[in-house]
Amino acid sequence: MTGRALAIGLDVGTSAVKAVAIDATGTVIAQVSAECSFESPRPGWAETSPDHLWEASKRALCGLCAQDAVRSGSIASLGLTGQMHGLVVLDARGRPIRPAIMWNDQRCASEVRELEESLGLAKILALTGNKVLTGFTAPKWLWLARHEPETVRAAAHVMLPKDYVRFRLTGAMHTDVADASGTLFFDCEHRRWSSAMCDAMGLPSALLPEVFESPSITSRVTAEGARDSGLPEGTPVAAGAGDQAAQAVGTGIVREGDVSCTIGTSGVIFAATAGFRPTPDGSLHAFCHAIPDRWHLMGVTLSAGGSLRWMRDSLCADLVREGASRGCDPYELMFAEAAGAPQGCEGLVFLPYLSGERTPHADPNARGVFAGLSTRSTRAHMIRAVVEGVTCSLRETLDVARSAHARVDRVRLSGGGARSAWWRQLLCDAFRCPTSCPTSTDGAALGAAMLGGVGVGIWPSVDATADTVTEASTLTPSESAPEFDAVADRYARCRQAMTPWFAHSR
Repeated sequence: MTGRALAIGLDVGTSAVKAVAIDATGTVIAQVSAECSFESPRPGWAETSPDHLWEASKRALCGLCAQDAVRSGSIASLGLTGQMHGLVVLDARGRPIRPAIMWNDQRCASEVRELEESLGLAKILALTGNKVLTGFTAPKWLWLARHEPETVRAAAHVMLPKDYVRFRLTGAMHTDVADASGTLFFDCEHRRWSSAMCDAMGLPSALLPEVFESPSITSRVTAEGARDSGLPEGTPVAAGAGDQAAQAVGTGIVREGDVSCTIGTSGVIFAATAGFRPTPDGSLHAFCHAIPDRWHLMGVTLSAGGSLRWMRDSLCADLVREGASRGCDPYELMFAEAAGAPQGCEGLVFLPYLSGERTPHADPNARGVFAGLSTRSTRAHMIRAVVEGVTCSLRETLDVARSAHARVDRVRLSGGGARSAWWRQLLCDAFRCPTSCPTSTDGAALGAAMLGGVGVGIWPSVDATADTVTEASTLTPSESAPEFDAVADRYARCRQAMTPWFAHSR
């Protein structure tokens, strides 16, 4: 194959697998998305078949490689990214034993308490830099040990979702420091598996994959992987990164002071740091960045775009049909309707805790709430209340980052939520600082492609990739920005009032 060198990125996400091809300027040459989904067999549970993720990955890669723009180039590398914290368990033959337990699964609250009581929060923070949360991988393993001991006895390999796709493409059992950071089995300060944490949870460290820095080329696509994916046999594959670190690379959040807000299924505030600086109480995640010798602070709203998707599927079927007939995104129609409701929704508040909550109020028992409904409340009020609730949750996390002395000069917005100009201005006003939006709002696959490109020398460093990120728009807070403080205050009072109810609602 001849032509310009192309770097491929694959993002194994929650609702879709996305594949992208970029050239040495960072320009997107082609992109393909394949839908995927997860199941909730019980309230608070979230599972998916690893082979379901693999099938979606094959569709995305085959679709990408079949495009003329890719066929006329030369595929130089593949970088992988994907949803973090999931638990994939394989047997000795490399077959999944059970469905993967996903990042938004909340079943292991008792295991979290058990870990905190047996080890102590101070020791866990010292070993990992992070506190125990239900979304993390480690308490999921404890849940399996307690409820499915036969699964634990049969386990030969434990890995993260994107790394199962890597295994099917290359046969390699590998991961990266950024994704490993979210397992709670990892010593984030020293960038290695924590033998003390593995021992405490009864996980033989031999079951974990070998860990690498994100831009490292660690394996190559096998003949079988090539037949399944359309990628050339022997394509170099980089370690890659968890989706948030890859998203940061793809949107240029690589240096101290760079901050991003990404709205996908979850919503994430991400602040790059030059050193390892965990918060004393673990209120923010302190993880390895996808760049050697750099870290980041991060907070997560579990149901950000997920709350909008729930609203779309539950109460906006007519807008979905209208969007299909007009050839437009139904979310555009939802946002247009919401913009017609007044700010503050005449007292209507939404708490976006459909899957529990992580940051800054870690509570697996929390649930979504509409409070303040009246005879004046319309669907427009409800849609706007969902958007304002997600915005308030993200603002709370950004305020925690500020209190942890993270520099916030400007926030770069990305993800599906950033496509709405109306929501971008609302976020800018809520955050009380300038915001910008990169030309490409789906940065995780782009960042994965860049990491692979660094691995094969298309770029000399990850820092150099940031110079290719261009901005489509910049915003400053509007004159009405101070008025959002009242919305945020009402949201905080509603959350405080509901917290005791959450504790006794299950």
